[in-house]
Amino acid sequence: MTTSVQALFQPFRFGPLNLSNRLVMAPMTRSFSPNGVPGPNVADYYRRRTEGGVGLIITEGVVINHKASSGYPDCPTLHGEEALAGWKQLVDGVHEAGGSIMPQIWHVGMARQPGMGPDPKVPGYGPSALTMGNEIPALEMSQADIDEVIAAYADAAKNAKEVGFDGVEIHGAHGYLIDQFFWKETNQRTDCYGGSFENRLRFGIEVIEAVRAAVGPNFPVMFRFSQWKPTDFEAKLAQTPQDLEQLLTPLSEAGVDIFHASSRRFWIPEFDGSDLNVAGWAKKITGKPTITVGCVGLDDVNWSGANANELDELVRRLELGEFDLVAVGRALLAEPEWVNKVREGRFDEIAPYTRRALKFLL
Repeated sequence: MTTSVQALFQPFRFGPLNLSNRLVMAPMTRSFSPNGVPGPNVADYYRRRTEGGVGLIITEGVVINHKASSGYPDCPTLHGEEALAGWKQLVDGVHEAGGSIMPQIWHVGMARQPGMGPDPKVPGYGPSALTMGNEIPALEMSQADIDEVIAAYADAAKNAKEVGFDGVEIHGAHGYLIDQFFWKETNQRTDCYGGSFENRLRFGIEVIEAVRAAVGPNFPVMFRFSQWKPTDFEAKLAQTPQDLEQLLTPLSEAGVDIFHASSRRFWIPEFDGSDLNVAGWAKKITGKPTITVGCVGLDDVNWSGANANELDELVRRLELGEFDLVAVGRALLAEPEWVNKVREGRFDEIAPYTRRALKFLL
């Protein structure tokens, strides 16, 4: 093993979670599951990344059992006999290959597009009756709707545990339903779920509490959050470390074990006056393990204007304990063996668009 990357290949243990290294496959929507059922091709996709050296797989977003949860075609579900059988086969394959895997459970909220299945007549659901790039406004959720969706999150988490997943990640980022409740721009309610920041957190807290109750105290629960939104790369829900503490502390107390802090570039400090990225701040505030993510392994990303990122900077931050795990996204789409190639120093075999990011090791 090349000495410079040893920190990436140290084991990570948290409760029942026992990972062989610190590298995580980030969730990336693929739309390869017709009728919500992950087939053998999906199982093979994840097993290949496990065989390629990934310590933990976080699946693409898996929609919960609610009529408006999906916003994209052919996304997998985590309910129904056929889908659960598909997940069982997939999970068993990852375990046989020596890896661990968690699903990311998901409701898109107001991001749902008109005409989407399974029932094209169902609109988007959200905290308020607003539009998100659609002409048709979302349906403002009633208390009964909120209760139904929270129960669906809990059922999805329970199903994840029953089919053998190693934990569950709740998607609370990127402008989807839970995040829509967090943001005052999309949450204009006047009841106990709207108004003050504390009220806007209530829905997310209740989702976490319901998931925790469904899976018990020893099943790892992760929560993915973000500052940025797909419609606003510069958005910040938390303007200061104090704001971030106000966000994360109640979520932590509700039952989150690990925070997955989504950023667009892992090396960018989150707040003035500190080198810490958002995952580093999440760990400092909560004292809980965190995952960093953001252009890891990429050479250049035209849409973000990022420069070639350096793995030595990633390793430096990991060695300092800024975060505990590192999620890799697009590099793993192109390179199922990316992790093994990094570990073994096979840099000349890495596709050109990722090879330049490893130039310090060449």
